[in-house]
Amino acid sequence: MYTINNKISIYQSGEPQNKAILFIHGFPYDHNMWQKQIEELESSYHCITYDIRGLGASPAGNGQFTMESFVDDVEFIINEFKLDKPVLCGLSMGGYIAFRCMERMQDKFGGLIICDSKPEADNNEAKLRRAKGIKTINMEGVQKFVGDFVPGCFAQSSINNPKIPYNEVLNRSMKYDPVGVKGCLLAMLSRTDTSSYLSQIKIPTLIICGENDKLTPPEVMKLTSERITNSEFIIVPEAGHMTPIENPKFVNKAITKFLMKHFPGI
Repeated sequence: MYTINNKISIYQSGEPQNKAILFIHGFPYDHNMWQKQIEELESSYHCITYDIRGLGASPAGNGQFTMESFVDDVEFIINEFKLDKPVLCGLSMGGYIAFRCMERMQDKFGGLIICDSKPEADNNEAKLRRAKGIKTINMEGVQKFVGDFVPGCFAQSSINNPKIPYNEVLNRSMKYDPVGVKGCLLAMLSRTDTSSYLSQIKIPTLIICGENDKLTPPEVMKLTSERITNSEFIIVPEAGHMTPIENPKFVNKAITKFLMKHFPGI
């Protein structure tokens, strides 16, 4: 683990001279959700993961987060490690961050992988759900909120599959600082809409979606892919919103194929 000055916990695997892939996890999770992808890719790529502020081992501080501050952290990591046009890979909230990174500094990246996410900002209904989540944490605790939220991220078949570490993921999320979890909810609630920028994304892009994803369904993500030049769209079978955990073999194969196609000889 490498902790930078602004208290973000960062993890590296693979040789620094190799092509870099920067992974951004979803909410309310941490860098561990990319474990199977790191194991697959670290022999050929420089894999970098980190815990978003307030989650995992990254302290919550005052919990006053914005999507812009999350993007600032990505830029800091790129500069800190002197990454040369890394491939950016984000899931769900990590995808929100990645889409805003494209809008703000696309030239710093060589490729984009979006898993189970969307560029649109929250509508009023979604904002009210986020507000209700904050209220639940304040009144009943983060364990209650996580216990209600996380099951909806997984396909029921995944929850019942002993080979998928569902309970491990659930229990880890229940231990996070409630200030950090609420801060992430506020950042998502207040984020800007980046959908108008999709047509300006020119770097190679892979869009991945679980066939049983109820939060960002395949039909929604397919429309996102169609608005991005050079994008590829892949549906992951036997998976909900947490595709890298629910069907890691399929996701690993898709990511590896994408990387080999667009970054040959690296």
